[in-house]
Amino acid sequence: AIMKKVKVYVTLKESILDPQGSAVQGSLQKIGYVEVADVRIGKYLELTIADTDRDVDTIVKEMCEKVLTNTVIEKYRYEIEEA
Repeated sequence: AIMKKVKVYVTLKESILDPQGSAVQGSLQKIGYVEVADVRIGKYLELTIADTDRDVDTIVKEMCEKVLTNTVIEKYRYEIEEA
């Protein structure tokens, strides 16, 4: 059976304030990393999908939009590779 590894990256949409990212940026600048212009905090998920007749892209999009992200404030992207 061919398993697929799916890497999902979730971040806040650009229009949404990221207070956690702002706090990290402030801390980095305070200790001398003044070049850091912006920090956005996100989450990373790794899923292993068992061999299936269903379209893996469709499965991943459905999971992201129904469960893994809050599509009102978050965006996502993913990569699929052979496990």
